Amino acid sequence: MKEISSARVTEAVKGLAMEAAYALEPDILEALLAARDRERAPLAKNILELLLLNADIASRERIPICQDTGIGVVFVEAGQELRLGGNLEEAIQEGIRQGYDEGYLRKSVCAPLARVNTGTNTPAVVHYELVAGDRLTIRFLPKGCGSENMSGLAMLPPSAGRQGIIDFVVGRVVAAGPNPCPPVVVGVGIGGTFEKAAILAKKALLRQVGEKSADPDAAALEEEMLARINREGRGVQGMGGDTTALAVQVETFPTHIASLPVAVNIQCHAHRHKEIVL
Repeated sequence: MKEISSARVTEAVKGLAMEAAYALEPDILEALLAARDRERAPLAKNILELLLLNADIASRERIPICQDTGIGVVFVEAGQELRLGGNLEEAIQEGIRQGYDEGYLRKSVCAPLARVNTGTNTPAVVHYELVAGDRLTIRFLPKGCGSENMSGLAMLPPSAGRQGIIDFVVGRVVAAGPNPCPPVVVGVGIGGTFEKAAILAKKALLRQVGEKSADPDAAALEEEMLARINREGRGVQGMGGDTTALAVQVETFPTHIASLPVAVNIQCHAHRHKEIVL
């Protein structure tokens, strides 16, 4: 049985936290480049050029892309044939603490009522899944709250149907205006229960930007919602143009016959996400 030490997990998470703050992944950079090239509004095109320039400087100089370096969200897939030496939760949280400290990243996590900063950007929100095999996959998704705060969830009646889903998702993104720093990536979770839909929406953001759902019905829904958002939305940084969203990504799960949960999780143009497999 393969064993991974807690120290190795901590080191890996520390690296993910720092790299996510400094360097965008190729999928989001390519989406921004494509949006710039097809943008017809001069102001929007110029802003997209500046966003790309900002990302380039951050990557080269090893400084944060945005001052809001987010609250950490971690998705963990642990192989059931893997043995972990030490406490996995503690190892992940220590990696977040070290990464935000050594990377000089803003620490934004505080107690929800007293609003006292924890001083470490911990605890991160961690989701665990047990899978086959002997590998540990860690996906890190820091969430800035300009975009996170624009997210939402509705317990729609089944009679709302496909159109009700579209109206809710598009309405949330359009109403958000410039607040989530568009162009955005929109994660949508449909089905399950109240909490399952929200997790699905966030998990949808882990897919490659623009990667269509394997489910033809969900893929058609993604395409229709993206087109409508870009017709009705406020454009780049809320200043007009063709691109309010770069992608809409849908994840689904079976639900109760009397329910239709729909969650929207919005991600800003600086779609920071990193992954490592141990």
